[in-house]
Amino acid sequence: MSPASPAAESSGNSPLVIESVAKHFGGITAVDDVSLSVEAGEVVGVIGPNGSGKSTLFSLAAGGQKPDAGSVWLKGVNVTGWPTWKIARLGISRTFQIPSLFINMTVRDNLLAAAVEGDWKHARERMYRTLEMLEISHVEDNLASELSGGQQKLLEFGRVCMRDPKVILLDEVTAGVHLTIRQIILEAIQKLQKTGITFLVIEHDMEMVKEICDRLVVMDQGKVVAEGDFETIAKDRNVQQAYLGRT
Repeated sequence: MSPASPAAESSGNSPLVIESVAKHFGGITAVDDVSLSVEAGEVVGVIGPNGSGKSTLFSLAAGGQKPDAGSVWLKGVNVTGWPTWKIARLGISRTFQIPSLFINMTVRDNLLAAAVEGDWKHARERMYRTLEMLEISHVEDNLASELSGGQQKLLEFGRVCMRDPKVILLDEVTAGVHLTIRQIILEAIQKLQKTGITFLVIEHDMEMVKEICDRLVVMDQGKVVAEGDFETIAKDRNVQQAYLGRT
């Protein structure tokens, strides 16, 4: 394992540190010199217009893509360029805008499959706690393909939880779901946060962002244009320009 950089060491107990990362696709710069750190047990929202680089930043953090510049540190370890599975084993998990499930397996087996490489001895106990927390016990024998869109998002969130992660990246986990499911997800995030789990959340639901996020990072055209609490961000001229096209 590589020794921690001065920036990573200075972040204290920060489980995730992103340093000056950049990603280019041909002539397009998707992420441009972005740095951020997330403290243990913190919920940080990443917001911005569509195409601002939020999901690409998640892919760089989770190993789905390798940055063209910069580095990613997880628990003081430089994981830049590591494959996704190796980073996941170190304690980071993510959801996607479109759930990626084993559609021909039951809800119960989808959850258990996510725990194969972890603490298998207590996997069933965690599975039943996850089913209860996300209120999907009544469909545990259903195939994933039989679930509603909202239930599939709950199941994907549950699969992430079964990995016993230290950092969870949620990519628009409440987009298009019923208000009841939105509330289940919100309460689950708050419950898991109390156990020390760290969250980085991409979300367009500003009411939810205001309720669950300790801090917001605003991106536009691949760059971080503002950072702070909800009230500070709401008044920021750069944010108004990014979202509304006006000062």
